[in-house]
Amino acid sequence: MFDAWLQIFKRDLLIAFRRRSEIIHPLIFFVMVISLFPLAIGDDKVLLQKIAPAIIWVTALLATMLSLDNLFRSDFDDGSLEQMTLLKTPLSLLVTAKITAHWFITGLPLLLITPLLAVLLYVPTEMISMLLLTLLLGTPTLSLIGAVGIALTVGLRQGGVILSLLILPLYIPVLIFATLALQNSAQGFSAEAQLAMMLAILVLAITLSPFAIAAALKVSLN
Repeated sequence: MFDAWLQIFKRDLLIAFRRRSEIIHPLIFFVMVISLFPLAIGDDKVLLQKIAPAIIWVTALLATMLSLDNLFRSDFDDGSLEQMTLLKTPLSLLVTAKITAHWFITGLPLLLITPLLAVLLYVPTEMISMLLLTLLLGTPTLSLIGAVGIALTVGLRQGGVILSLLILPLYIPVLIFATLALQNSAQGFSAEAQLAMMLAILVLAITLSPFAIAAALKVSLN
């Protein structure tokens, strides 16, 4: 089963590197939107520091949503997804390979470029590590939850609006706990409770999402 998982993971990474737009477009969106705030607000260091966590997190959330449509769409269109359901390896395990590849393609580049953008928003150096920690815990959760929504709408021609309505309410707890953790850290308070909640949400998503995604894909294929 691990061999099948690894083959799917490698295949998705290879396809993504051949279609570099899947990597570049969400990253360009992330950089451009964050870069617009200093231009719009001006050189107000105090204000930018105050709203920087919310700016970065909301933009990361939207960039993740922007990349979700490619998660199962091409496999659905060319019949690969239907072939995956016929394999002996459980579909719930195979989709984790696709989601892991998706995070490496979208979530990891966001993490790597965040320190540079944090400097642009005057985020203190000591806060950057906490910002990266919240993104490390939160972006995989966004991919897992988003995959459930895209699995339900993959068979629809114009499922973008429905996808947003399905997953945005589920993204809110992640966004709230991430911004609270950053606010507490900036004020000198402990952020352990918020980080623990983000970790619990991530573990819950890892445990339950693959089964929900597999069931949703089977419904979409019928």
